[in-house]
Amino acid sequence: MDGRKRANIKPGMHVAIVLKEDQRTGYLTKGYVQDILTNSPTHPHGIKVRLETGEVGRVKEILELES
Repeated sequence: MDGRKRANIKPGMHVAIVLKEDQRTGYLTKGYVQDILTNSPTHPHGIKVRLETGEVGRVKEILELES
C-alpha cells in the first residue's frame, strides 16, 4: 500500500517511517502508528505519523500486520 495516501494509514498499523534526521540516509524506523499528523489526504513525501514510541516521521512503507 501507498504511504502517501492518508486513507491507507490507520492507528495500530505496522509501518516503516523515515525520521527527519534520517532523510539524507534513507534509514527506516519500524513501529506502530499512534497518531496521524498530516491532515491533507495525500503528501508527496509520505503521511507524517507519530509511532507508539513517540518518534515522528513520514511513512515510506506499510508493512504487514504481525500476528
